[in-house]
Amino acid sequence: MFGRSSAREPSDPLLEKPASFGIHRYLQGSSNLFEENRLLKFSIAGLFGITAMLGIALYTTSQNQRTIVVPFGAGGDLYVTGGKPSPAYLRTMTRNIVSLSGTYSALSADRQFQELLSIVHPTAYNGIRDSLNAILDELANNPTLSIATYIRPDQPVTWTDRQILVPVEKVRVIGGVIRKFRGNLRIRYTIDAGRFWLLSLSEESFDAELR
Repeated sequence: MFGRSSAREPSDPLLEKPASFGIHRYLQGSSNLFEENRLLKFSIAGLFGITAMLGIALYTTSQNQRTIVVPFGAGGDLYVTGGKPSPAYLRTMTRNIVSLSGTYSALSADRQFQELLSIVHPTAYNGIRDSLNAILDELANNPTLSIATYIRPDQPVTWTDRQILVPVEKVRVIGGVIRKFRGNLRIRYTIDAGRFWLLSLSEESFDAELR
């Protein structure tokens, strides 16, 4: 009454095919896989190249970025571009450093030196602090001592990307006796993340004459 049905097994695609047909299919599949791997490697290499180019572009942009830095509440064309300060910035920093470190009395020295220490680089902080403390000790022993330091207008201030050489005149008054000194103040500095850091202060070639 009912016909007999039987499941028909799928035929083997290689059945009744020559042996070379299987080898050909294998080689063709391997070739396609090789092409896919080569395309993947090319894509990865291209992505790496694009990433490198973006990194270089970001680095260049950060180096050329202008950072506005206004020290000591001053104004003007004061900026640092790519780690290089503008001439106006260096002149302003020079005037303030000379004033803070070179013009003081027993009443003002401690406050000024604390302000000066705020721009000293951490690696140089202890050495400069000890030098300033020695001046404070001298002022404690000589309360009538006062110092005034001026940038000489007849000599140029010169600077590089690491130091500033300032021709100065120093007037020392103690017990009514006035002495004048002339020489150079060498300011070593560094620019880190758009900020000026003081590394050292040293007096050079000073001579004295009685007034």
